Amino acid sequence: MGETAVDINGAVVFVTGASSGIGAATARAASRAGARVVLAARREERIRQLADELGQALPVRCDVTDAGQVGAAVGAAADAFGRIDVLVNVAGQGLQAAVGEIDPDDFRAILDLNLVAPQVTMKAVLPLMRAQGAGSIVNVSSGISFSALPGTGAYSASKAGLNMLSAVARAELGSEGIAVSTMYPFVTATEFIDSVRAGQEAASQLESSHAPQPQAPEQVADAILDLIRTGAEQADLVPEQFGGSFKG
Repeated sequence: MGETAVDINGAVVFVTGASSGIGAATARAASRAGARVVLAARREERIRQLADELGQALPVRCDVTDAGQVGAAVGAAADAFGRIDVLVNVAGQGLQAAVGEIDPDDFRAILDLNLVAPQVTMKAVLPLMRAQGAGSIVNVSSGISFSALPGTGAYSASKAGLNMLSAVARAELGSEGIAVSTMYPFVTATEFIDSVRAGQEAASQLESSHAPQPQAPEQVADAILDLIRTGAEQADLVPEQFGGSFKG
């Protein structure tokens, strides 16, 4: 199966979790590369400010765990720009708790946001991409899923599920000209440490393991744009000592 590349210049790029962190950095990077960007997030004021900053951008308030809101956001993007060329699923949440202490409701919520929501957004954009005969989907997972780090069971499980969902979607959609890629950041300044719901156990574990300093969201955004441009299956920023290919 060949890899499908998308020219970002002039493309319509739909970014979830666009109000901060990796999502906002990806929106800025795509805009600089000439894309028209759809900013989907719950924090409406933030995405409106970002849209004002970027210019050719559409802010759409959207809770990605609500399929109705996702459908409405995709419809608004199609109405505004006539197409969606790229979907970047960034929206996600961390959860720190030992396996024996995970609250079932918290676990379900993490799975809903980190795993079910990306499937919902993919399903919503696929009719447009199929009609166009081309597209790129990048699902942002986590290099934390490469290892069994104590305290990250629920989070890592949700991301491991996303890894397989992405791989299967890639196998299913490649023949239709739609590339599905997976991005594996390691620990960024926002994605994991600042998004956890309780405690600092995982952060302490990482520090005791002599992990590198958290990576900037902009570094992850640049890697995401490379995936869009090449259609490659995956990219990671995980240091070699944690099972990745990143050499620093």
